[in-house]
Amino acid sequence: MKKRTFIIILPIIIVSALWFLNKNSQEKSLEINLKSKKIEPLNDSISHEKDTVSIIGVGDIMLGTNYPSADYLPPNDGKDLLAPVKNILADATVTFGNLEGTLLTGNGTVKKCKNPNVCYAFKSPEHYADYIKDAGFDVVSIANNHVGDFGEIGRKNTVEILKSKEIAFAGLEEYPFATFEKDGIKFGFCAFAPNNGTIKITDYENAKKIVQHLDSICDIVIVSFHGGAEGSNYQHITRKNELFLGENRGNPYEFARVVIDAGADVVFGHGPHLTRAMDLYKDRFIAYSLGNFATYKQFNLKGSLGVAPIVKVFTDKNGKFLEAKITAIKQEGEGGPILDETGTAIREIQNLTKTDVPETDLTISDEGIVRKIK
Repeated sequence: MKKRTFIIILPIIIVSALWFLNKNSQEKSLEINLKSKKIEPLNDSISHEKDTVSIIGVGDIMLGTNYPSADYLPPNDGKDLLAPVKNILADATVTFGNLEGTLLTGNGTVKKCKNPNVCYAFKSPEHYADYIKDAGFDVVSIANNHVGDFGEIGRKNTVEILKSKEIAFAGLEEYPFATFEKDGIKFGFCAFAPNNGTIKITDYENAKKIVQHLDSICDIVIVSFHGGAEGSNYQHITRKNELFLGENRGNPYEFARVVIDAGADVVFGHGPHLTRAMDLYKDRFIAYSLGNFATYKQFNLKGSLGVAPIVKVFTDKNGKFLEAKITAIKQEGEGGPILDETGTAIREIQNLTKTDVPETDLTISDEGIVRKIK
């Protein structure tokens, strides 16, 4: 009986052992596959295609002011302020930023303000333009509320310094647009703001004419706007005209669509001093606000005011959106951009985009990769 029982049970034991070994092998194989998927690098093929154009955009730049005192200038004469992100800024076909304030070493006529408590005047030494150029910037907007801080002298000197450094610029009534070439691509650039002496963000007919003209003579048109209410309570776009201190600062959502309909390919917003949502319209990229990028000492950098993105937009040679990469930065202490390993700006953009433009065709990963989903 014992022998017969053993003969019956033995095949069962063998089958069970084989099943267990096979199952364990499958589980290990599955575990390996899952691990390999987890560490699989993101597809970076777009950035290597020869017909791809890369355009970097950042927000407000004010590297320090010698008014009302030279004490408001950064250590080592500001030479190191952009060093932590210089390798990122230089790695693009075109790099853009919003220049807040004037380039003026000497005296100018400082503006008069109705309320001195909310009045700031920025005057960076002229040689600070070298730091901007050396960091990789090709083009800047001077359409903002600080370009007139030191009157006509400040405006004219800023223009002359930018010309001498071969940094393209636009945004004043005398300089509504600029064109320049990089890597065989002809770029058109124009900038808008609600402020005196600038090309008005609320004058849609004029904006259309400028953009249409650039679209007729250029391969890619970049539009910058200084618009929307500012401060920590104004991180959301409203799709309405936004007011701040009684001033109409335009409707960023509507404006972006007006200029894209006219031929714009990339739209970079700034002005609220905060990061805002990103969007896609007719396969053209929009950043509603790129926040405070490099703003030394005179700016409030608390909370969301101290974090911002560097966004690198990849397009084809006609400006059609392919992909984008967000690098999160932050400003601590007196200011100056450094990399933010926590990725706070990326999370803010993810949440704001879901809330403010839920219908957008964009998806934004935790790593800051921006892609079209439809």
